[in-house]
Formats: sequence, structure tokens, C-alpha cells
Amino acid sequence: MDFHVEFSPKHLSKKINHRHKLLLMGSCFTENIGDKLVAHKFPVLQNPNGILFNPVSVKEAIENYITDKVISESDLFYLNEGYHSWQHHSRFSDITKQDAVQKINASTNAAHLYLKETDVVIITLGSACVYELTGKAANAKAGSVAANNHKAPADWFHRKLLSNLEVIDLLSETILQLQQFNPFIKIIFTISPVRHLREGFVENNRSKAALINAVHTATENLENVFYFPAYELVIDDLRDYRFFAEDMVHPNYAATNYVWEKFVAACIDEPTKELMKLINEINAAINHKPFNPTSEAHKKFKQINCSKIKDLKTKHPYLNFTKEEQYFNC
Repeated sequence: MDFHVEFSPKHLSKKINHRHKLLLMGSCFTENIGDKLVAHKFPVLQNPNGILFNPVSVKEAIENYITDKVISESDLFYLNEGYHSWQHHSRFSDITKQDAVQKINASTNAAHLYLKETDVVIITLGSACVYELTGKAANAKAGSVAANNHKAPADWFHRKLLSNLEVIDLLSETILQLQQFNPFIKIIFTISPVRHLREGFVENNRSKAALINAVHTATENLENVFYFPAYELVIDDLRDYRFFAEDMVHPNYAATNYVWEKFVAACIDEPTKELMKLINEINAAINHKPFNPTSEAHKKFKQINCSKIKDLKTKHPYLNFTKEEQYFNC
């Protein structure tokens, strides 16, 4: 008897290779896939605003990249001994205004320049729930949406579930802005399988349903806009708590790897898959822990891997193996 219903995502018409520049943004699940792309030597820029969950914050971030928006110290607010931005993750926060502003503006400018040459944008949406700032929130326009709560008091926020039409409009505007700024860009939408149970079980399902419906409605019949079913692979294909971490909310290592394998099969071209296998050999060698680092056997092991790296660089000069060369003393 078969207790597992497996499905394979629809393949991209024009698949990804190592010459494509990739911009990934959205929920924490974005970074799980992004880290694997980085490990396999794809040119990747991840979350220039930090982790973003809702479509309003994603849209605002993309608008800032397109316009190369420069913020000032007056755009920040002070809380818990640090300065923060309502549009950015806390990794951009700092104990001084100057450092926080510098980090934010540098990241926005880097994203602006990168987006001009980006081939593929992968946007992972986590929730259709937004947290609007109230009149009690520090240095904020009431009704604006917080990308991160920065551990602020609960009465600074008002939770709202976006309607289907609101999400459709947000995604449609986002697609249009990206395509106008970079006419050759391809866009891949995914829905994060991470469950936002702090919003409630029913509310989480309503939120995911709004996102799924909106993505398909907004992307229907559009050229160079695609959907990758990460959410469905975890929730409907794997469909088991053993594929979740101890918090029962985040997909675990096995689930993430499963989605990654499906992504590679559907979105990466065949020659690149073969190249990724060779890169994996180098990655596995780096993770190898030698019993005796000074032994002749280990010296030979390093020489063999240096030869592999040299061969890969000769055949694929656009790949960067600086870190690996330093590790093996090539």
C-alpha cells in the first residue's frame, strides 16, 4: 500500500544556471533555499531588508530598491537600547543611529545595483496578516505596516488580515514595478510552509489561503512569472509532523532538503545539475574532519581537491572558489 502521495512541480520553461543572478526575499524559508544556492556557487543576494513575511513589506522593500531610497537618522526609532527601522529586520538595528543608517542605506544601494542585473527574483510570502502601527508606536505613521516588531509593546500594533483583493493588488503592483525596472527579469513566487500559529490555527489557514489565491490570480497568464509549490510539497506531499522541527511550526532539515531537491529538478537546467554534483564533492571535502591534519594522506587529500578546484575554475571561470582555495591552501 502507498501511504505517500508524491507530486512533481511544473518545470520552468527557461531554467536557471550559474550565469544567472538571483535575488531572494521574503520569509525565513527563503534563506533555507538561498543558503543552498550559495553553497552551490550561484550568484545570490538574500533579503536586503532582512526577513520579510507579508506582501506589504515585500512591496515596500522592492520600491525602495528600485528608487535607491536613502533614509536618514530621523527615520529610525529608539527602543530597548537600540535604533531600529520599521521596514527592516533587527539585524539592521544598532546602538547608534549612524551605524544603523549606514547599514540600511548600503544594503538598499547594493540591492538597487544588483536588481538592475538580476535574472530571477524568488519571493517567498509567509503571511497575509499585517501588523499596522498605532498612534502609540514610536516615530511611525499610524496605519503603516511593520516589517518587524522589534519586541515593541503589543499596543503599538493592530493585527489585520489582508483581503484577497488587497493581496492581489499588492502582488500585481510588485510584478509591474519589477518588470518596468528590469524588463528581462523572471519572478518565482512561493508560499512559505512555516505555519504562523501565533496568529491562531484558523487565522493561519485563512492567511495561507489568501496568499495562494492571490499569487495564482496575479500571475495567471503572465509571461516570466511562475509559482513554485514549496507550501504544497510540505503540507500536502510530506504531510507529517515528523518533517517539522520540535516547535511543530518550521519544516526540519529533511523537509527542507526534500523541497530543495524538487526545486532543483523543476528549476535548474541539466548541465548545471551535473556541475552542482562536482561542487558538492568540494563541499563534502571541506566538511571532512581529518584524524591527523599533518599526515601525508591528508596532504594528498588536499592536493586532490586543489586539482578539482583548478579544473572547475578552468572550465567555469565565473565560479568563485576563493574560500575553498584558502581552506585547502591551493
